[in-house]
Amino acid sequence: MTENPTPDPQPSAPIPPLAQARVVGPYAQTAIDTAAERGLSPARLAVTLGLPPESLAPATENLPVERYIRLLEVAAEACGDPLFGLHVGERTRLSTFAVYGLVLCSCRSFRAATEQTRRFEGLAHDLGRSRIEEHGAIAHYVWESPWLTTLPSRHLPESVMAGILCFANWLAHTRVPVIDVAFAHAAPDPALIPAYEQFFGAPVRFDAPQNCARFPAEILDWPVPNADTSLFPVLARHAEQLLAAREREARQPEIINAVREKIVALLAHDSARLSEVADALGSTPRTLQRKLAEAGASYQAVLDATRRELAEQYLREPGMTMTEVAFLLGYREQSSFNHAFRDWYGTTPAAWREKARQR
Repeated sequence: MTENPTPDPQPSAPIPPLAQARVVGPYAQTAIDTAAERGLSPARLAVTLGLPPESLAPATENLPVERYIRLLEVAAEACGDPLFGLHVGERTRLSTFAVYGLVLCSCRSFRAATEQTRRFEGLAHDLGRSRIEEHGAIAHYVWESPWLTTLPSRHLPESVMAGILCFANWLAHTRVPVIDVAFAHAAPDPALIPAYEQFFGAPVRFDAPQNCARFPAEILDWPVPNADTSLFPVLARHAEQLLAAREREARQPEIINAVREKIVALLAHDSARLSEVADALGSTPRTLQRKLAEAGASYQAVLDATRRELAEQYLREPGMTMTEVAFLLGYREQSSFNHAFRDWYGTTPAAWREKARQR
């Protein structure tokens, strides 16, 4: 008799609509590096995807989910690698998961790490979401994606499942035992199945109801070796702030998010003026202002909001000086930053930083 699964207590971050779903640069970089290892340069890959040649070297900006999935398929075909997804997963590193990877390293146990994965997976990508189900002595890692019906790809779930296993092995300092692995997509060439089973160290089947890896539930209570749990509150709080900002972005019109993204990239170069942002978006200042007005915003409002958000982020970094913060926000003089900050918050940056430190 099958036991009822124990519910996962941590809510997962919602996945935004496809038009706003994205993959962060560090996560995409793992696939780009894998392709480069197999002879497909970032420039060639970018051109194939309809991007400027320099845009993926490195991938500093977010990629739309649709483009990332196409990247996997294009790279696999161009490289002649039927196991490209597994090879992407094999390259998974701490940096792949951006901020939330650091949160996992500060967790006391693997159970806590899986709960934080469920909470913060959206900081790395909107490709899908993970969950853990416990069925007595056996746990199921399940990964679901809402995109695979309209954007079919076997390399996507294979890269995710392989990446999770490789990162778990790294985090545990040993190979994590797997009972079996199942994929929802159709089986590849039967001659490839032994390579899958060697990679996962377990039987692998296809045409399954869901993407799932089963493992002994006792692993969830393994301690995370060398975890600095004292950092967890700080890292988790930072991740929550980033997640809240991401969820706000997902509710905003796409043009506002696009403008904000360009502002972030140009601010430190003192080149986040309306004309420069419009040019970076392939538009004119007049057209960009009209589109922002149609979205209920203005360029100055988006610029100020972006600066405020970044100011809070930078001021929480204890090693960053006020001069550096002002420079990164595009102010030539610290006094100009101080004046703007007082208008925003009614206090000085130094006083705000001290109050934030005491929280």
